[in-house]
Amino acid sequence: MISYEPLYKTMKEKGITTYTLINKYNISRGLIDRLKHNRPITTVTLNDLCTILDCRVEDVMVYTKDKN
Repeated sequence: MISYEPLYKTMKEKGITTYTLINKYNISRGLIDRLKHNRPITTVTLNDLCTILDCRVEDVMVYTKDKN
């Protein structure tokens, strides 16, 4: 399972809020909702987030094996 939990820690460290993502960087509210609920996003979006936050992919998302 992909989790975007690291994103929020990185945003806090960089001083960027969801409000800033929406209003300054034109990230849609729908995308914010997808991230909050760990739904799939595109690699283009992932690249955009890494560019905005000046970070690595690992700072935005983490993979954990599903428990079956």
